[in-house]
Amino acid sequence: MIGVSDSAAAGVPEPGSGSARRRAKAAGAATAEWSFPADPGAVRTARTAVRRVMDDWGLNGAADMAVLLVSELVTNSLRHASGPIGVRMVLLSSDGLLVEVSDPLPDPPLERDAAPDDEGGRGLQLVACSSRRWGTRRGKSGKTVWFELSVAG
Repeated sequence: MIGVSDSAAAGVPEPGSGSARRRAKAAGAATAEWSFPADPGAVRTARTAVRRVMDDWGLNGAADMAVLLVSELVTNSLRHASGPIGVRMVLLSSDGLLVEVSDPLPDPPLERDAAPDDEGGRGLQLVACSSRRWGTRRGKSGKTVWFELSVAG
């Protein structure tokens, strides 16, 4: 995975390397992570992977939102970065889901006000409005944009 996540703030261990894996941590936090090539098919593949994990974890009520926000962030990475895109999900013990999308571009994403006729520019607004909190963190070799969703039943 590329970049450094903001997992430390949430008390979650940093991801290791690897292209696709799911595992349960000793501390009890379920995690899933993937690395996708920077090509247009990555968006569809990321959506499918996130939906599958949400189903496996019994989080169907939050699946559509998680899939939508991951799709927006992976699309942003594809538009602005040229390297691999990492996606990581961590089921938090506080009825929350942490999702991180990393890429090798160190520049933080910029929130902007999209005009009514603009075809883009709403992804970060969507993340900000739909998640309980979100942020970005610059790493040694890129950045990570993260968000948390409530998944309480």
